[in-house]
Amino acid sequence: MTADPFDLTACAELVRRGDMPRFRAAMAAPVAARRVLLPLYAFNLEVARAPWVTKEAMIAEMRLQWWRDALAEIASGGLVRRHEVVTPLAAVLDRESAEQLDELVLARRWDIYRDPFEDDAAFRQHLDHTAGHLLRAAVRSLGAVPGDEIGEAGFALGLANWLRAVPALEAAGRVPLVDGRPEAVRGLAQEGLDRLRAARHAGVARSARPAMLALWQAEGVLARAASDPRRVADGALEPSPFRDRLGLAWRALSGRW
Repeated sequence: MTADPFDLTACAELVRRGDMPRFRAAMAAPVAARRVLLPLYAFNLEVARAPWVTKEAMIAEMRLQWWRDALAEIASGGLVRRHEVVTPLAAVLDRESAEQLDELVLARRWDIYRDPFEDDAAFRQHLDHTAGHLLRAAVRSLGAVPGDEIGEAGFALGLANWLRAVPALEAAGRVPLVDGRPEAVRGLAQEGLDRLRAARHAGVARSARPAMLALWQAEGVLARAASDPRRVADGALEPSPFRDRLGLAWRALSGRW
């Protein structure tokens, strides 16, 4: 299946409007890699916001089920529904990625309800099935084999984005952290930094590097949270615009992430 240029443009516009960090990361990647990354990021955005566009739990469940059905079609290798995101997504996913992304959709059910995570293991699984599986799918679709280092990087990226979202999640009546004490948040952020550094030490295949551009903000976010955990609740983890632009440009040019 070949992606229609109009679908890719639609995916790019969705990501631009709804997930600027990943849009900027994708646009910093080579053109060929954008054809892989933009449908994946558009899919992730549509699934992530599905539970939030309605207050009716049943409708939210139905929206997520629609994406599960689409992924099942892709995994089967048969006829796939025509859709501006699903169609280009089917052009880049293999069966394994489609099945893992089904777990990503299931993880998003947490956003529908107000129950806290059962325990730390459930929280970590949520990060792995969302940010981790998305990163694995991107790496695999770019022609590389995701190993343990992608799981480490996915944890760091997922945690950084999660800590940034804490104020909004709490305002919406969710309980985003299993242990919100400053010392626990500091330890969690430091773990994210350690796992990011371990992933960098292990390295990734050259073909996978465009997918890793999505991590360009993660180290700074985690470092700020580890240095002063109060910044998490205050929503003060964002980098300065100048350093942010410079950091992405440097990583895109150097190939380092």
